[in-house]
Amino acid sequence: MKELKHVNKYFKKYWSKLLIGIIITIIARVFQLVMPTYVKKSINVVEDALSGKITDASAENLLMEFILIIVGAALLSGFFTFLMRQTIINVSRYIEYDLKNEVFDHYQSLSLNFYKKNRTGDLMNRISEDVGQVRMYAGPALMYGINTVTLFVCIIPLMFITAPTLAAYALIPLPILSVLIYNISKVIHKRSTIVQEYLSTLSTFTQEVFSGVSVIKAYALEPQINGELQLLAVEGKEKSMDLAKVNAWFFPLMVLLIGISNILVIYVGGKQYINGEIESVGVIAEFIIYVNMLTWPVAIVGWLTSIVQRAEASQKRINEFLKSEPAIKNEEIEATPITGKIEFKNVSFTYEDTNITALKNISFTIKAGETVAILGKTGSGKSTILDLIARLYDVTEGEIRIDDIPIKKVNLNSLREAIGAVPQDAFLFSDSIKNNIKFGDHTASDEDVVKVAKNAAVHENIMGFAKKYETVLGERGITLSGGQKQRVSIARALLKDPEIYLFDDCLSAVDTETEEEILGNLKKASRNRTTLIVSHRVSSAKNADRILVLEDGTLLQEGTHDDLIAVEGYYKSLYLNQLSEKEN
Repeated sequence: MKELKHVNKYFKKYWSKLLIGIIITIIARVFQLVMPTYVKKSINVVEDALSGKITDASAENLLMEFILIIVGAALLSGFFTFLMRQTIINVSRYIEYDLKNEVFDHYQSLSLNFYKKNRTGDLMNRISEDVGQVRMYAGPALMYGINTVTLFVCIIPLMFITAPTLAAYALIPLPILSVLIYNISKVIHKRSTIVQEYLSTLSTFTQEVFSGVSVIKAYALEPQINGELQLLAVEGKEKSMDLAKVNAWFFPLMVLLIGISNILVIYVGGKQYINGEIESVGVIAEFIIYVNMLTWPVAIVGWLTSIVQRAEASQKRINEFLKSEPAIKNEEIEATPITGKIEFKNVSFTYEDTNITALKNISFTIKAGETVAILGKTGSGKSTILDLIARLYDVTEGEIRIDDIPIKKVNLNSLREAIGAVPQDAFLFSDSIKNNIKFGDHTASDEDVVKVAKNAAVHENIMGFAKKYETVLGERGITLSGGQKQRVSIARALLKDPEIYLFDDCLSAVDTETEEEILGNLKKASRNRTTLIVSHRVSSAKNADRILVLEDGTLLQEGTHDDLIAVEGYYKSLYLNQLSEKEN
């Protein structure tokens, strides 16, 4: 259970509620122990009445008194059992809540490399299915475990006090049961881990299918996907059946061993009664009740073992991620004011997952409030520059400075709060258009939302929808066209009004006329704001204060539009080609 030690901090957090739950559990079980004693007394009264030791009237009164005690104790035991569930099970829900938040917070702190190496379905399964298994350990397993221990601690001493020899015979099957549980639990742990890993695989597969359903339909791949899912389902069934077959041994073994205990009680107890070694038949009845009261606790040991083994396997998978250290760490606690000056000094960067060197010894300086366009072929390193500025990655070599401060010495939250980024692949949430725009500033008014939507040239499109700004988008913004998604993302960035704008080819899906309108609005909105525009189009770059031209990760050209078209090179060639295409 070493992996489950991680949960101990939550047990400490809710120790007072757990302590109350334990006390209530003990009280509930103590009331439950009233019944066997008074059943024995009731049988003794009947024996005494039959032998003439007491009158029938006295026997009837005593029986009625004992019955009322048994019923009262049962009601009180039931009431405290209810309170027991209300305390311990509630604590397990608090722990589930805390653990999910811990995992999710850690997810958010991890770098992009982590998400490139791990699939979404697996991440989702660990924060849902795996945390759910741990909750079962922190709630039902704990509650029934305490219940079981309490009964064992109370009943077994009572049995030995009442009839030591009979108790010894009745409890003979328990050591055998312990050995069986130990061996079977090891197999359960191994197979539980396999089942949990498979569930992650299945979650990943279904998540990818749902995300890519348009591609699947376009290529008529439904039969193929169904076939793959069927294979996964069959494999999952086999893994689950392997686990179920082991679990299936528990309950029959419990019933068998408890049955043997009952037979021993009746046989040995009967002989002892005949030989006068025990006082009455009531002792045999008392022991049968004790043994049957132990049936559920003993039977549940297997179930508890299964839960603990599953929780151990799940917590191990959770711990694997919790132990992952974020590659990007905030080394500055104090907030850092950002004005917008950016400097690259001999920067090189290689992607860890692909080993591709995206930037090679790049150096340039962008003044605060300056607009700089970055052009180049696909794979030249344009987007990488924006990612490094936002510190989504750290440079391999060289240094980036923000306002003359090394970027690692800048408070990470301050840096990202000062940036309004519009990625090439615009991401929108399954929420209303208004809320997607207000993602940039939750405190913004509806008038501000409309204003930035107009600047992004998407207001007219939004007003064309039946619910206008309250239109709820499908997953990843699938309700909108590519150009509309880009423009909503631009509106989101404009609403934030940051010190630094990062536009990553965010006008690639709009026509030239709309592009001109948006660029004009952006120029006004981003005045006195540092702006970087990555593009494949000269039209997006020509009005920038400066233009950087990249090729294969190196800085090929740098200057204004007029400077660059005056010399032979990539920029002039690109300009002439795009001018020719526009005229044609």
